[in-house]
Amino acid sequence: MTRPPASGTPVWLDGALYEAGSAAVSVFDHGLTVGDGVFEALKVEGGRPFALTRHLDRLTRSARGLGLCDPDLDEVRRACAAVLEAGSGATPSGRLRITYTAGPSPLGSDRGESAPTLVVALAPATRRPDTTAVITVPWVRNERSAVAGMKSTSYAENVVALAAAHRAGASEALFANTVGRLCEGTGSNVFVVLDGELHTPPLASGCLAGITRDLVVEWTGAHETDLPYEVLERAEEVFLTSSLRDVQAVHRIDGRLLTAAPGPVTAKAARIFDERSGADLDP
Repeated sequence: MTRPPASGTPVWLDGALYEAGSAAVSVFDHGLTVGDGVFEALKVEGGRPFALTRHLDRLTRSARGLGLCDPDLDEVRRACAAVLEAGSGATPSGRLRITYTAGPSPLGSDRGESAPTLVVALAPATRRPDTTAVITVPWVRNERSAVAGMKSTSYAENVVALAAAHRAGASEALFANTVGRLCEGTGSNVFVVLDGELHTPPLASGCLAGITRDLVVEWTGAHETDLPYEVLERAEEVFLTSSLRDVQAVHRIDGRLLTAAPGPVTAKAARIFDERSGADLDP
């Protein structure tokens, strides 16, 4: 779980460091008015970001997908370093958030001519539990959407679904796509174990190419498989991956209990990830 930055927490905004309480963007910023922006959220351990290069590559892909100009990655790296240096004493571990928007624009969907807005902020985070509960929801991901697979700031449907999960005593909600195939969570990717083998939905399902997802697939040999949504009713094991969850076992799906969570396949995936992920902490 993360908390909002304290008022004294450093924030990088368009080339300068501010305290969180004094950093401000325009009320006409397109990221605020219509969600026209992209972002990345990185795990920080001991003042060092995890998989920064991978996150910056995805930030660029998402920006291009929205038709934004490429972010200046040298500036983004400087911003990350400055925020971490200024805030790591108070927040050695937590979440580093990079937000990149179209900048101030007219009220409406048209973009203006202003330069993009870049914000980098650091917030503390507590370690997640070893297992968690999830729910299924009636809403779907549109795998044919113009923003499918992009980490866009247009997150309202995730907010609605996650609130439903919290009301049900769960930490995540899992979506199907428009053709009834398993897709992803509001902020996580999902893996299932069938007949002892590990599977996760392919990117064609509309899911985000999660950084942790990609590493788990690479390091465990998990299969990218087109799966029916109903697979959640019979999977032997289920786990979630994300930048702050790492590999997190699921012990309940709606009313179904997975009493052995974490199961052996999940435990092995978590062990492999823990052993290998330390090499991807950027200096």
